[in-house]
Amino acid sequence: METVAPFKEVIDEIKESGGDAFRYCFQCGLCDTVCPWNKVRQFSIRKIIREATFGLTEIEGENIWRCTTCGRCPERCPRGVKQIEVGVSLRRVASAYEVFPASVRSARTARASLISEGNPLQVERSKRADWAKGLAVKTFSEEMEILYFAGCYLSFDPRMKKVAVATADILNKAGVDFGILGNKENCCGESIRKIGSENVFKDLAKQNIKTFIDAGVKKIVVSSPHCYHTFKNEYPEFMVNFEVIHIAQYISELINEGRLQISNAYDKKVTYHDPCYLGRHNDIYDAPRDILQKIPGLELVEMVDSRSNSLCCGGGGGRIWMDTPKEERFSDIRLQQSKASGAQVLVTACPYCITNFEESRLNLEYDDVIEIKDITEIIQEII
Repeated sequence: METVAPFKEVIDEIKESGGDAFRYCFQCGLCDTVCPWNKVRQFSIRKIIREATFGLTEIEGENIWRCTTCGRCPERCPRGVKQIEVGVSLRRVASAYEVFPASVRSARTARASLISEGNPLQVERSKRADWAKGLAVKTFSEEMEILYFAGCYLSFDPRMKKVAVATADILNKAGVDFGILGNKENCCGESIRKIGSENVFKDLAKQNIKTFIDAGVKKIVVSSPHCYHTFKNEYPEFMVNFEVIHIAQYISELINEGRLQISNAYDKKVTYHDPCYLGRHNDIYDAPRDILQKIPGLELVEMVDSRSNSLCCGGGGGRIWMDTPKEERFSDIRLQQSKASGAQVLVTACPYCITNFEESRLNLEYDDVIEIKDITEIIQEII
């Protein structure tokens, strides 16, 4: 039987999150024309907004959980409807009722792990700095130039640990005085907020903010666009402001300032994927390309759906923790686009994108077709 939240509860929740903007929708359908879901199945964010206007949204099914918060629909909307905020509000209502479809149950496991261990991957907090063992990586202290915030996936996921190591190697070779917080670091909380667990997000944010202030943190370099977005755009809700910079921006600065020298060529054809939370959400398109264009031998080619039209990998909005059928994975389409570009290497700058692309490479049997690299892994090879 379908579960429909009470009219007033839905409306109140949406107003608290996104104001009355959702009522401005005049059902033009432009949001649906750019939604990546319509590349793999029929889906209508327009319909969800329409139902939400009357407080009649069905919260038990899959639809309110499909949105990856990629940012394409609000960018296209002529009326300023806050589709992402409306969707998150509906998820908060569903979470309050503990109503979750089967595909979302793994996200509930991630939530439990965030509460107990400060990460979504069910790994003991004490192992958060294990990626740095044997490396010249110190514990952060107030006199240091920057805090490097590796984030959850780079701290625990075997594939993504390579990116953390590459980043530390680059910072050391550039002479950057940096440190990490180790097991004092918590998840930034971005994804858990997007699946409606607002209280868990607030707890994680408050713990991180206290840790940053106590440690004397002023400048934070991050590897994940999701951490970047959260620290820069959402933590100010708690009346704090830290200087936040994504590693791609920072590497570009280091190269331009002469602190980081490129010593070798990279003789491959490369295409760059714009992560949603680096590109559309934060307008960072040029820094990664500027880096790649400075590398001798590297030929940069663009895929279709690049820059502001970039196709979402499917991992945002907490969907990195949800189950997606093979035939509905945006990342498969993105790898097919990268192959069509003639590139030998697909480069990006987001742990969710890399995780999904690596899985799609297996699904499509593209092992010998294309490599998946974080931008730091390429830089590590040539300095």
